[in-house]
Amino acid sequence: MRPKLEEGLVITIIRNAAAGVAAALAMAAPGSAALAEDFPLIGTYMQNVPCKGDGSDPAALRVKITAQEIDSNVGVCSILDTKKDGDSLLAHVECKLNGGPMVGDITFTPRPDKTIEFVDRDVTYKAILHRCPD
Repeated sequence: MRPKLEEGLVITIIRNAAAGVAAALAMAAPGSAALAEDFPLIGTYMQNVPCKGDGSDPAALRVKITAQEIDSNVGVCSILDTKKDGDSLLAHVECKLNGGPMVGDITFTPRPDKTIEFVDRDVTYKAILHRCPD
């Protein structure tokens, strides 16, 4: 049988370890501030036209980007992995499109005019993304 002090010490160590794991999970959780810093594209955009932000923007041109997915008129793409390449951000995605699922790579490149150039790996689709006001 262990002394009471030792039991209290073991319980304290377990509690502290559990709190540390919970804090680490919270920092890595999708949508957390740490993740937002690593993925600077979070926001709503318009494809190839400036965003008015007054509710009159065409829904068909809207693109919403989170740290986990890209949602546009063609479907929803889950972001599987990202990496920086100079100023560009490369994303490996899995998309659920009307024609079926697709896995691919896309590149986001900031432009001097504060827009973002979006292009897929095969250059079958390009767009200029204009950020909407929050």
